[in-house]
Amino acid sequence: MTKTAAILGASPNRSKFGNKSLRAHVRAGWTVYPIHPTAQEVEGLEVFPTLSDLPEKPHRISIYLPPAVTRSMLPEIQAAGAEEVWLNPGAADTAVLTEAQSLGIPVIDGCSIVDLGLSPSQFPD
Repeated sequence: MTKTAAILGASPNRSKFGNKSLRAHVRAGWTVYPIHPTAQEVEGLEVFPTLSDLPEKPHRISIYLPPAVTRSMLPEIQAAGAEEVWLNPGAADTAVLTEAQSLGIPVIDGCSIVDLGLSPSQFPD
């Protein structure tokens, strides 16, 4: 069974970590769902405006958003029901972590690219 990852903050800009993460998850064999409110396509993949627009529940949500945006999205993240939610460097602060934990969101404060056994430096701009 292929694992699925929703990338919050997926970007068409190849220098952004949301783009590098998308490419890393694809390389690792995951089914990837880019989430972006206005982009139509990222790296040839259909983009979804919100987590609730996904065709299936993601195994993983990997977040590349500023803490204020991440915090505002916590109810949507909780409703998505992912098994793990990665708060990549720069996506969380103490308030985000505290609120996510109080909502019962299974957060991991770390780099999802490294978790795949890869490095962001493997994905040049």
